[in-house]
Amino acid sequence: MRSLIDVVDFSVEEINELIKTALDIQKNPDMYSESCKGKLLATLFFEPSTRTRLSFETAMLRLGGSVIGFSSASSSSASKGESVADTAKVISEYADIIAMRHYKEGAPLVASENASIPVINAGDGGHCHPTQTLADLLTIYRRHGRFDDITVGFCGDLKFGRTVHSLISALSRYKGVKIVLISPKELKLPEYVIKNVIEKSGLSYVETDSLEEYMSELDVLYMTRVQGERFEDKAEYERLKDSYILTPDKIVTAKSDMTIMHPLPRVNELSVKIDTDSRACYFMQVESGKLMRMALIIKLLKEAKDKNPERRLLNPELVADKFKCKNPACITSTEQEIIHYFKEVDGEYHCAYCDAKI
Repeated sequence: MRSLIDVVDFSVEEINELIKTALDIQKNPDMYSESCKGKLLATLFFEPSTRTRLSFETAMLRLGGSVIGFSSASSSSASKGESVADTAKVISEYADIIAMRHYKEGAPLVASENASIPVINAGDGGHCHPTQTLADLLTIYRRHGRFDDITVGFCGDLKFGRTVHSLISALSRYKGVKIVLISPKELKLPEYVIKNVIEKSGLSYVETDSLEEYMSELDVLYMTRVQGERFEDKAEYERLKDSYILTPDKIVTAKSDMTIMHPLPRVNELSVKIDTDSRACYFMQVESGKLMRMALIIKLLKEAKDKNPERRLLNPELVADKFKCKNPACITSTEQEIIHYFKEVDGEYHCAYCDAKI
């Protein structure tokens, strides 16, 4: 039985197959209208979401299945102190598959270790967001027909932007990809992503604080909002929130077929005047998300043949309880009696749940 916690859990071949299925669903929706008849999706959303939660629910309903769930931690037993592990075990007795969003990094991984049904990570804190990445990949493919030999610029909040972290991980497996990282120094891409993903895979990359400097080279511009909910210092957020605002005059030098993307919601970093530009594809991303989540649900339910989940944390290469993760956003800071697992990367230890370096 499979879960999806990180986009690299799936091979390139599997992602290509998901894209093929998604495009077929788009072309022949009636053929899939009863693919999940009698199946139940549980959407466990411990933090607010509109697009992702409704996208999952729409995907399951379009496949003929049903949905149960909650949309905030306050409406779940988490408000009474229930652990993620226990929640996963309980929901496994009700549903056939789980989609979980959580404010703690690594929570979906903990759920997958304890559930007896597939678990899909619908976003865990500032860590990663694999199904948004699937949506992003499908959008890029629909626009450019390839993933090799493209230049992708990521702009804005690269520190807390889990969609950015996941998409970079996915793109690291293709040839000839160049990454342009555009952010203020306070919101730079985390060192663990640069070291463990970009440099380890040999991706070509450059860092800059200028939105316009590399505009003419980009095939894809991925805008992000500065996420106020991730800041402990609200004054710091207010200072940085308007760092980059994309307006029509900023893309004068851009390629005519450049793709402008944004995971949404936007605040003011992406002018509504861009919406009518043929290069604006952020609403296409929404459709791509629904299609890829439909394809993903079909795949995981098809592979869920028994009640013996894969245990990722039983990897003999991991070190148990030698250290304590100091990241306050990590699930290990709150989860009851959790084993602290770490992986060694080039002589350094990283938390197996949130990837933070010890």
